[in-house]
Amino acid sequence: MAPGEIHLANFPFGGSPGMKLRPVLLLTGPIGTVPEVLVAYISSVIPVLPLPSDLTLDPSQAEYRSTNLKTTSVLRLHKLATIHGRSMMRRLGALSPSARVVVDEKLKLLLKL
Repeated sequence: MAPGEIHLANFPFGGSPGMKLRPVLLLTGPIGTVPEVLVAYISSVIPVLPLPSDLTLDPSQAEYRSTNLKTTSVLRLHKLATIHGRSMMRRLGALSPSARVVVDEKLKLLLKL
């Protein structure tokens, strides 16, 4: 598991107990002796008004083909979670280097770094 990879993982529901299996972008590799990773939420529900922290991933475009997503999705960088490595079910793909640069820029703006 490495930053930039997209995995299918159990992601926590916001505001209620439980998890949902969904694609996530790894923002870190495993951290600590109980390997946890920081991930960002990916959804196939495209918002009408995208936020500055959103990035549309269209697998029909060459830049996003390596994600191996089945449909156009949105990476929601304001929806982050730290999850246990065991929550990762399988690797789907990865972001291209150019898409990773965009993600890094959006995270810097979002986190005011």
